Amino acid sequence: MNHTLSVATPKEVSTQEQVIVAKQISVKPLIVLGWEMLLALPLSLILTRFQIGGVAWIFGGIVSGAVVLQTYRVWGGYTPKPNRVARKTGMALVGLNVGFSIAHADLANVASCFPVFALLTFFLLLCGTLIGYIYSRLSKTNFLTAMLATVPGGVGMMSAIAADYNRNVTLVALVQAIRVTSVVFLIPLVAKVLSGHQVYPQALPIKTVLFSLDPSQLGFLLLALLFGSLGVYLAVLLKIPAGEFFGAIVAGIAFNPLLDWLPFIGDINFILPPLVNIVGQMLLGITIGEYWGDKPTFGKRSIVYALMSVGMTLVAGGVATILAMELTSWDWLTCLLVTAPGGSAEMILVALTLHHNVEIVTAGHLVRLIAINSSLPIWVYLFRRLDNQLEEPT
Repeated sequence: MNHTLSVATPKEVSTQEQVIVAKQISVKPLIVLGWEMLLALPLSLILTRFQIGGVAWIFGGIVSGAVVLQTYRVWGGYTPKPNRVARKTGMALVGLNVGFSIAHADLANVASCFPVFALLTFFLLLCGTLIGYIYSRLSKTNFLTAMLATVPGGVGMMSAIAADYNRNVTLVALVQAIRVTSVVFLIPLVAKVLSGHQVYPQALPIKTVLFSLDPSQLGFLLLALLFGSLGVYLAVLLKIPAGEFFGAIVAGIAFNPLLDWLPFIGDINFILPPLVNIVGQMLLGITIGEYWGDKPTFGKRSIVYALMSVGMTLVAGGVATILAMELTSWDWLTCLLVTAPGGSAEMILVALTLHHNVEIVTAGHLVRLIAINSSLPIWVYLFRRLDNQLEEPT
């Protein structure tokens, strides 16, 4: 009897092991995200009982992201990183909802406000640069790290840039996470206190969220999601700043008019079901919470300096609100939402929840997003040169 013995070479075994490890790594983030979504839903439903309205979903996501990520770090033997794909997906879903909401707004009136948006953006960027300088002197860190930590440009984006230039990623993520969480928490509180009544409409009942979609509208929902994905793809391909958000907004604005233009469909006014917005909110919250769960231990001084820089950023936003009230006829809440120091997606989401001048708030934050993203290469270059000049004598 002939026996054939096959022995894999060490190189083949090593390659097979690498493939298996790669598959496990690619699956684990999906498992983590699944647990985060499952936990975020009941947490959000509990938070709705505390009269914080529709934004309860984003707070539920924040708590869920922090708890699940920290649990995996301590007990799971696996250290997941904040899920950037989930963040981009959440921004796209929220952007699509925003686009549908402002499709019938008077966009020509919003366009006339661009000089004001530009002035407010310049003021906030100037304040951000000054705050970054003060923070760098207090915390004894380099200018580039301080700028990336204090400029309201988004947790994921600023952390990624810090990693690209070998800066202190954890410190940048810490300050950015504190800022975004503070703004998302404080804006509803300030609005409620100053208005003297419950500002936010209550979150929709779970039955309404899950079963509000008419089966006959399912095809339009899938078409809207595909069209939104196309808008995001084109925006990213063209390297438009905040492409996931901007592309989805444009797609949401254009969807119904394009359907009306087709002769074989007729007059259609499709509205996205609430579930799309809810999922987008939870994904945004989860990714913020993940940065909290991903934090190593910082010293007390680092935390104090981070809180001081965030406090200065909030004060700058308050001054910008007063400036906006002097320059425009907008009410105080619109000015507050337009000038709030990010995250932009979260503030537009608050305006969407309020049904309060969504088109103005969206335009103001998009102008700021484009300005920040477009000017970042110049800022990075200047601050790196300044850092190098200061390091040369030592």
